[in-house]
Amino acid sequence: MTDNVNLVEAACTELAGRDKAITFTAVADHAGISRTTLYRNPQLHAIVEEHRSHTHDRRTLTGLSAEIGHLRTALEAVADRVRHHEERLRRIESRQPRRKAN
Repeated sequence: MTDNVNLVEAACTELAGRDKAITFTAVADHAGISRTTLYRNPQLHAIVEEHRSHTHDRRTLTGLSAEIGHLRTALEAVADRVRHHEERLRRIESRQPRRKAN
């Protein structure tokens, strides 16, 4: 996992240094990993989003819009993880025998 983190960090840094757009496609191509991995792994996704947010001026309407988009994406990722864990808990609880109240 840390190898992918290092690859993504390096790809983002290099793209930014060349004044290239930091997109999931560009980062995936440069890092040699799949775009799906970047989207599905919350840590890698956050790294790309963080680097992307530095390329926008937060004081402009475009910058604020980009920041809202990043926050929405992060919130959706958290919500997906919560749903996943809730489903796992339901499955685990359904396998547990019911206890009788004394």
